Formats: sequence, C-alpha cells, structure tokens
Amino acid sequence: MGLGTIFARKNKTLLGLDISSSAVKLLELSVQNNRFRVESYAVEPIPPNSVVEKTITHIEPVGETIHRAVKRSGTKLKNCAIAVAGSAVITKVINMSAALSDDEMATQIEIEADQYIPYPLEEVALDFEVMGTNQQNPETVDVLLAACRSENVDARIAAVELGGLEAKIVDVEAYALENSVALIASQLPDEGFGKKIAIVDIGATMTTLNVLQDQRIIYTREQVFGGRQLTEEIQNRFGLTWEEAGMAKRHGGLPDNYIPEVLDPFKEAIAQQVSRSLQFFFSSSQFNTIDHLVIAGGCAAIQGADEIIAERVGISTSVANPFSSMTLSPNVNAQALSDDASALMIACGLALRSFD
Repeated sequence: MGLGTIFARKNKTLLGLDISSSAVKLLELSVQNNRFRVESYAVEPIPPNSVVEKTITHIEPVGETIHRAVKRSGTKLKNCAIAVAGSAVITKVINMSAALSDDEMATQIEIEADQYIPYPLEEVALDFEVMGTNQQNPETVDVLLAACRSENVDARIAAVELGGLEAKIVDVEAYALENSVALIASQLPDEGFGKKIAIVDIGATMTTLNVLQDQRIIYTREQVFGGRQLTEEIQNRFGLTWEEAGMAKRHGGLPDNYIPEVLDPFKEAIAQQVSRSLQFFFSSSQFNTIDHLVIAGGCAAIQGADEIIAERVGISTSVANPFSSMTLSPNVNAQALSDDASALMIACGLALRSFD
C-alpha cells in the first residue's frame, strides 16, 4: 500500500529518528532485565529553512545532518523508524467486514479510498490497521486508514538514505507520541487512566497540543509558535548571529537584562499559547477540564516554564522525561540526555517500534 508499512511488525532493532524543523533527534533503545536502556542518542541542529513547518524543503542538508547525528551517536544500526507530521496525514476510522483477509481488505480499501481522501490516489501513500471489533456490529471491524501525500514521505525517505540509514517504518508523529506516553505514565495521576492528560509539545516553530484519555489520543492541534521566536529575539537584541544566539540560548552567557527583558516575556508567551490551545480544545469538544498537563519539546527545558504555565492555566503541570526509569549505556552523557529529554518524546515513541 506504500506508507512504508506505517504500522509494521518487525523484529530488528530500529533507531527512532525524529526530523523536526530545527534538529534531527536520533535514539537507540535496548531491553535489559526487563528495563529499557539508552544505547546511543544524538541531537544535531538542521541548517535554518531546510525543514519548514515539518515539511522538508531541502533534502541534502537534512541528509547531511542525519549522517552527522549517526556519527555523533556512535550507533551501528542502519534501520530506522521515522514519522510524518499529523498535519500531513489524513486518518479515518472506517468499518469493514470481519470476514475479509488483509489482502482482501487492502484491495477493497484501494477501491473505496477516493471516498475518504481528497487527493488523487496516485499521489498518496496509504496504509491501514485493524483496530478491533466494532462495538455496535460484531460482524465488522474498525479499521484505521492513514493517508499521506507521497512527496511528503518520499522526501523523508530520501533524506534518511542520504544520511546512510534505511527507513523501515513511517509512522505518524501523534501515534509516536502516544506510544511514548507509557514511558511517562508513572509521572501522571493514575498513570493517565480515567484521566484527560494534555501533552503540549513546544518545538522550534510548531506547538502541538495532544489530549489523551486513557493514554489514547482524542484530539490533536498544531499551531505556529515555538522556540525560534526566542532565538530571533536574542539575535536581534544582542546583535548575534543565528548560531551564536542558539548557543547562548542553550548555554547562557547573555547580559543580565536577558532574563527580565527577553526570557520572562517569552515564558509568558508560551503560557498564553498553551492557554489558547486549551481554549480551542474546550470549545471544540464536549470537555471543559484537563486533569494534568505535560510539556514536551525543546522549549519545555526552559527553566520555570512549567511553573508559569501551571500558574496561568490553573492545571498541575510537569515536564516530560521519558528516560526517568531507564538505564544508560556508559557512552551516553547523562547530563546531556537529561537536558534533551523533553525534546525526545517522538524519537522515543519511534524507537519503541522495535519492541512491538
């Protein structure tokens, strides 16, 4: 069907490879004594404007960045799982006869797909997964259909190949995130069961709100806002290059007025965005409460961001750390991993595909 077996089963260990607009994040996990262990990881910045709002616009620099990430991580693995952004994917749950084999189902979906997908079928990568028996009619099954413009998938696969890897699975970012929620369940009230948990992923250019009920995503919305605004403000305010501003943002060394005049207003802006995202969710669903909020993505690492969000939206808030109960291989820098942890949720969810 062509979406790189989006929900594939396989047995080889896969690298989780998250390609965002600002960085390539690579993660290798193993299991030892029933515990996950981080074998290797790397976060490598992508040259500006190579990925615009989660679409790869220049394949070559992204491929070179993947190559550098592989080298820096020291991994020996060649196979990876990647993801396309939720906004690039159309998903629909359809109802089909339980008597059909997978092949028969594939044929029927091909025939009927144009009812569900607004693009010409030759331009689309398509896949499906049987989710289980339909509650109302036990003779039928609910089937999750996922479709994505082929060019979107092809650009990612081409960049991965340029980087010396092979994409075995193409997933959807929201499902990868959902997959990684099991790793932070111990940090959630009642492990997220019987609760509505919001995960706000604040990246460099995009902020994504995912709401989960019983650890399953029930709502996703993306909006343009992210850490790049802070980098640009540092660049303009202190007369630095883009690279210098990015370094200063991460490692400090800025004048005393940076925190009150630049960082604090940016934290307020984050809290405002989160509040706005939640208002959208409340107004477009039957819900009007959230039990707990988790912040993820690069901006979640900004000190005190969780506190100001909790204060502004009145919901208990924590910072995602999918590695809290994992062991680390000796060649993984624990401090660096801890700094990057909140930005590695999607990479984690993809790396977990090895153990499906």
